[in-house]
Amino acid sequence: MNYKDASLSIEARTEHLLGLMTLQEKVGQLVQLFGWKVYERNGGQITLTESFKEEAAQGKIGSLYGVLRADPWTEVTLETGLSPREGAETMNAIQRCAIEHSRLGIPILFGEECSHGHMAIGATVFPVPLSLASAWNLELYERVCRAIALETRSQGGAATYSPVLDVVRDPRWGRTEETYGEDPYLASAMAEAAVRGLQGERLDADDSVVATLKHFAGYGSSEGGRNSAPVHMGLRELHEVDLKPFRAAVRAGAKSVMTAYNEIDGIPCTSDPYLLTDVLWKQWGFDGFVITDCGAINMLVWGHDTAASPEEAAASALKAGVDMEMSGDMFRAHLEQAVLNGRVDMAVLDEAVSRILRIKFELGLFERPYVDPERAARIIGSREHAALARQAALEGIVLLKNKDRLLPLSKDGAGKIAVIGPNADNMYNQLGDYTSPQPRQNVSTVLDGVRNRLAHAPERVFYAPGCRIKDDSREGFDTAVETAAKADVVVLVLGGSSARDFGEGTIDLRTGASIVTDSPHSDMDCGEGIDRATLALSGVQRELAQEIAKLGKPLVVVYINGRPVAEPWIDERADAILEAWYPGQEGGNALADLLFGDANPSGRLTVSIPKDVGQLPVRYNGKRTTGRRYLETDTKPSYPFGYGLSYTEFEYGPLSLSDSEIAANGSTRVTVCITNKGGRAGAETVQLYIGDKVSSVTRPAKELKGFAKVFLAPGETREVTFEIGTEQLSFVGRNLEETVEEGEFDVMVGPHSADVQTVLLRVRGV
Repeated sequence: MNYKDASLSIEARTEHLLGLMTLQEKVGQLVQLFGWKVYERNGGQITLTESFKEEAAQGKIGSLYGVLRADPWTEVTLETGLSPREGAETMNAIQRCAIEHSRLGIPILFGEECSHGHMAIGATVFPVPLSLASAWNLELYERVCRAIALETRSQGGAATYSPVLDVVRDPRWGRTEETYGEDPYLASAMAEAAVRGLQGERLDADDSVVATLKHFAGYGSSEGGRNSAPVHMGLRELHEVDLKPFRAAVRAGAKSVMTAYNEIDGIPCTSDPYLLTDVLWKQWGFDGFVITDCGAINMLVWGHDTAASPEEAAASALKAGVDMEMSGDMFRAHLEQAVLNGRVDMAVLDEAVSRILRIKFELGLFERPYVDPERAARIIGSREHAALARQAALEGIVLLKNKDRLLPLSKDGAGKIAVIGPNADNMYNQLGDYTSPQPRQNVSTVLDGVRNRLAHAPERVFYAPGCRIKDDSREGFDTAVETAAKADVVVLVLGGSSARDFGEGTIDLRTGASIVTDSPHSDMDCGEGIDRATLALSGVQRELAQEIAKLGKPLVVVYINGRPVAEPWIDERADAILEAWYPGQEGGNALADLLFGDANPSGRLTVSIPKDVGQLPVRYNGKRTTGRRYLETDTKPSYPFGYGLSYTEFEYGPLSLSDSEIAANGSTRVTVCITNKGGRAGAETVQLYIGDKVSSVTRPAKELKGFAKVFLAPGETREVTFEIGTEQLSFVGRNLEETVEEGEFDVMVGPHSADVQTVLLRVRGV
């Protein structure tokens, strides 16, 4: 038997290879280092560092993180980073070093960031997940994930640290943009689509990568919306809400899970055997491997303070169920000694190593460890992927308001248009966090999109930034007001920024020109580690809107941002509002398509937008016992979950149930007819909600249990049917088991969570 014999089973190959390994080599398979630190560029020459070559030869490195990552954190720039061809060539060189110069020739597992596109120079930047979820189009999202997997694998990346399955409880959290929103059912459906798209039909294909589910678990439920803060919830709620998308993704075949930084009820997730062993392996039958988030084991010693030493922290994480440490030194420096000191049984170490080796065999890395640089150069950032990014952006943008049908604007009859605001022409502000540096020509801003549409009449388009995102300077107000005064319609582009400092300089508020300065000013008010105490616009953006509104011009507000914006004054005064989230590289073109009616808005909210931060939590599926109104306001959001307008009108017919009474293990169907009553083709997202009227534990009044996005021509009618069975009627009971109780259920269908028709369903015991 030989582990290099591809005709043998993966289990046999894993067992044979494990038996040949030394303790040092076993620990090495659980070690992941920062990948961008293992190569150096000297002009056009790229070489591997001597330290990497030495450790690789000794079998001390099993995985590398972010070889292709480029951003201010890595200090890799457009000039110093790797082109698509160079990236593939460098990955081949690293792989060749590990295989040809180590005793056993075990290939490296390359892990890359791919939250909304392969985070490498030249790769396609898709809309952020919050935007992708707002499209409510699973087929489209799966295609996006297939494209991301193809670009990543073409350069040698074999694992991606996505999707993010955290359910958002408090949108002040800076990582809201990386999630699918506030609903566990929608997140579960998106998770399944992500796993299908990323992993494909088989992992050893040249367009498939390992999907890593993160952050396990409760990471989106931290106190105060602060990153990595403690989570307070019981086990029943944890299983009912936060674990639901993870369970769905594991059932879909996901091969990797990442632990969360936070603690739940005093237990750090990185050392919790209940989560990492009992739930994942024993209850769910997970058959992949568990990796930590970056530096998470360190927090057990310096942060959570549940371990007295690095060796104890490394041992507790491994024994709990962690198989690989992302880019830290705890396993690398202390795990071998923990085994020698008896803190960790060799059998526990062997199981973790086996999980890593099995994935490497499944990926086909032993048979095909290298990639084709020419193919990478051809695939990455292709026109086809740019077109897909544009479609994804189009479907994820939400029309929140359209007074007197101001939108769409006429390309010929709208007159002069002023495009104003800090996000009107700032390409990095529309790309979101976890984005690599981009050539300017690869990104379409809102100003670009409008100018492209009116290329036949460039004299009709004016521009002024007005202000920055966070800065308090009003020096650009006068220019912005003067510019807007010359126009017939104002498109005011406000919001936030998750852009780290890419060295692009800043904007001259009086001229709109980009200037390079030594100023440390940053516009970043969202993203990882950037949590806020408010949901109002940063800086003086509201004041800019107020000054522009005084002109009395028709006012279209476009939000480009990573979390909900609570601005009641703008909600009231703007004539039209578009929520674009971070729409990616094609965002400007997509917004122009919608502004001028070349496309019809079809996005729907996946997070409720409150009137005021003091209303939080304001999610649609809160408990019936949520309490009464506040002294100053009620508990209703400005815009509810599932909400979004269209340029056409949809009419819902009456609901009908195939059976109005079923057994607890039975099923029925609810049917409704949807008609496009307007003059434009459009898409409606029909949403199914279920409410258990009386249950043994307190429940929300309604929970999303199905949805269907239907495209209708003017005058067209389509019948939409949802199956209702155990999945839709069950909940997690006191014993932490899924159960369906007899009684009455409200079956609700409508365009959003606050506008539904209801029919009664009776469920009897089996």
